[in-house]
Amino acid sequence: MSGKADLDPRVLVSRERVLTATLDLLMESGLGELTIDDISRRSGVAKTTIYRHWANRSALVIDACSRMTDSQETPPDTGSLEGDLRAILTSIADLLGTARWSSILPSIVDAAEHDPEFADIHSRIQRGHAAPLRAALDRAALKEEIPPAADRNAVAAALLGPLFYRRWFSREQIDAEFVEMIIRSAIAGLDPEVPNGL
Repeated sequence: MSGKADLDPRVLVSRERVLTATLDLLMESGLGELTIDDISRRSGVAKTTIYRHWANRSALVIDACSRMTDSQETPPDTGSLEGDLRAILTSIADLLGTARWSSILPSIVDAAEHDPEFADIHSRIQRGHAAPLRAALDRAALKEEIPPAADRNAVAAALLGPLFYRRWFSREQIDAEFVEMIIRSAIAGLDPEVPNGL
């Protein structure tokens, strides 16, 4: 496939319509129900044109889903670990309630079990979620707010896991009180004097 800079503007518009339609349909009905016919109808782009740019449905879906991993916000620096965690988790909680990837991700997780390309997309999305937390924890270790030997991957998982559980399993509200509880638990777990720490 040619680079985007080499494409006619009309082709770029068509590609954008196809990719947008693909994400919209994934959000509405998941990967299992998605067909090229549906994408063609939703986008208004002919199937022959779609197949000219993507060899098959999987290639198109992977291209569309990869767009969910492209933009990463700069990690906040509030001056304290607690403040950084609050800002990051609040942002993720807001996205879980509004962003399209929160509806699409279960389909990606399912596909990732048997498709290496989807597994790569899933890993990239997860790394994107964890990156601001890792940056905040690394900074806190340098400032000796947390023990330098703390397992920061485990701490990030302890912070993100409850958010994802509420979004996709218990489907309870992710409110400010819940975010504060997660932060208090994680910070307490980093204190070697607290029993049953992380």
